[in-house]
Amino acid sequence: MFKGIEMRAVADINLEAAQSRATEFGVRACTVDELLAADDIDIVVNLTIPAAHFEVSSACLKAGKHVYSEKPFVLSLEEGAALKSLADANGLRVGSAPDTFLGGSHQQARKLIDDGAVGTVTGGTAFVMSHGMEHWHPNPDFFFLPGAGPILDVGPYYVINLIQLIGPVTRVAGFATTPDATRTIASEPRKGEQIPVETPTTIHSVLEFASGAVVTLVASWDVWGGHRHAPMELYGSKGSLFLPDPNFFAGKLEMAGIDESPAEVAPWNHPFGVINDGEQANYRVSGLADMVRAIQEGGPHRCSLEMSLHAVEVMTGVLKAGETGQVVTMTTSCDRPDALGPDAASKLMAPTPVEA
Repeated sequence: MFKGIEMRAVADINLEAAQSRATEFGVRACTVDELLAADDIDIVVNLTIPAAHFEVSSACLKAGKHVYSEKPFVLSLEEGAALKSLADANGLRVGSAPDTFLGGSHQQARKLIDDGAVGTVTGGTAFVMSHGMEHWHPNPDFFFLPGAGPILDVGPYYVINLIQLIGPVTRVAGFATTPDATRTIASEPRKGEQIPVETPTTIHSVLEFASGAVVTLVASWDVWGGHRHAPMELYGSKGSLFLPDPNFFAGKLEMAGIDESPAEVAPWNHPFGVINDGEQANYRVSGLADMVRAIQEGGPHRCSLEMSLHAVEVMTGVLKAGETGQVVTMTTSCDRPDALGPDAASKLMAPTPVEA
């Protein structure tokens, strides 16, 4: 769907897995070493588990290749600084998921905020709650280990969207708990197996933004009976915005003015808001495509190392606050990424093939 990208190879420590996907998609299968040595590969998309992100991304940069990583791209500020040094020294780019904030609904919310439709954003709430991944994932172990959990696994979608909407965070506070020491896998082929839980699974936090806004963020995998909290709400001096789940590119966006009830905002004509995958708008290569554009044209890419690292500090700061009971002050910051309006998004997309 996107310009500037040609998929050529897939690699895995399990070569059989790589060969299966290579056959499915008509690309070649490689060992990891073969991929890093390949002259015809410019960018590596790092889809390993969180604990391996830094090691794999470092190897890619040392091999002279740009990296676009699954989230979170590192698990500490020290790892992020090391990747930045490697990238800068070699003239390379590092990008990171999530890119769902580039979706039509979230970019429309960004425009409304930038245009002053709800005035100055003063506060908000964000909720990501379920009963975890062990009921559907065949190998859910890593979700419950340090580097994952609801705040680091699903939290990036929410934190990144908040940063692109209202800017960087200055301080965080939070409480965290781990109600169960083990989880029982409910999916095949390991149904019934017990796995350890070594990271908090319920986190209640408050984020203070440089803009002055204060947002409550709750992330939990201990909600078994459903809930009635909206994914994200932002409250301004002239009204409120009610956003869809930032884990997805599009959904119902509502707005309310002073003394008005929330009403749906008519969707604008944004290409990343078009349903294209069942009932979803799915454009999960858009961040990579934007990084390719930036490599070719110069200038920043939107899913930047700096924003991703700031989000990592926010999330690990929340975990630290939950562990220590202290308010944690951020040491990093970032600029809001450039908005991606309909015209800019269209320029990332490949021309639609004309049928004979």
